[in-house]
Amino acid sequence: MSHTYTKSHFHVVFSTKERRKCISKEIQPRLWAYMTGICRNHDIIPVAVGGISDHVHALFHLPATLSLSKGMLLLKSNSSRWMNEHERGFAWQEGYGAFSVSASVLPAVTRYIQNQEQHHRKISFEDEFLALLKKHGIEYDPKYVFG
Repeated sequence: MSHTYTKSHFHVVFSTKERRKCISKEIQPRLWAYMTGICRNHDIIPVAVGGISDHVHALFHLPATLSLSKGMLLLKSNSSRWMNEHERGFAWQEGYGAFSVSASVLPAVTRYIQNQEQHHRKISFEDEFLALLKKHGIEYDPKYVFG
């Protein structure tokens, strides 16, 4: 084959440091838009970005030329720098969850991300994240998931 053909969609989830509720409703739309711009600037194709006051969900297509870890470094470091202009002392938690997503479920995952506020009226971030790990068959030690 003379070309490389890939389509790698990831649903990523990461929280604020110590899960502080510091992403205000007023700044959320601007942060989600800024994160969308970060993706576009690095040839990451954003599908959805959203979340609530203490964590973010992003769904994107990662180009073959960029590793997931590099993409996450770009997304978290640049958005953290931007957030610190608006919320002094802001930081993201060190790790993240990343889940591969089939093209057939992109609309469902997009709706899930867009409806985070309603979703979290019923379930905590911790329970949501553990459920995602289980759903995707990711082994974990409960002692170390939330640091």
